[in-house]
Amino acid sequence: MSATVTPLISATDIQARIHALAADIRRDNPDADLHFIGVLKGSVFFMADLLRAMSGTVTMDFIAVSSYSGTKTTGEVRMLKDVDRGLQDRHVIVVEDIVDTGLTLHYLQDLLRARGPKSLRCACLLSKPSRRKIEVPVDYIGFEIEDRFVVGYGLDFDEHYRHLPFIGTLTV
Repeated sequence: MSATVTPLISATDIQARIHALAADIRRDNPDADLHFIGVLKGSVFFMADLLRAMSGTVTMDFIAVSSYSGTKTTGEVRMLKDVDRGLQDRHVIVVEDIVDTGLTLHYLQDLLRARGPKSLRCACLLSKPSRRKIEVPVDYIGFEIEDRFVVGYGLDFDEHYRHLPFIGTLTV
């Protein structure tokens, strides 16, 4: 694969922002046992670092959905893996790598809200508001970015580049 990745957000900036997000989440939920649900596969690095930065009691689970083919969204969300435990009366934080069109997050919020959590919030590493097709509430945003295709720190192109410690733009 002949492509160039140009750094956009450094590993140092990502880690600093994650620690600030963890503090914000705990400030808003000072005494709550928090249950984090990472959206696979892209959120894995973000969620791991976010949980390590959290104080207090936290638990975690994963859910997998798909709405992309290559670099384009299909507009159709498919469930690939559901959470393993119930959400009734729990304080749930959905962890997304990127909120783009809003379709995936909207689908997840409706699905999870129907399961009776005490609270449901969302943390995303990246937000692309210019691409929204549907407005969705995002409570904690790491970075707002322009409409560029980005890779690294969990984000991929055809399963490549997830391992990069920074976020970069991809030129193919």
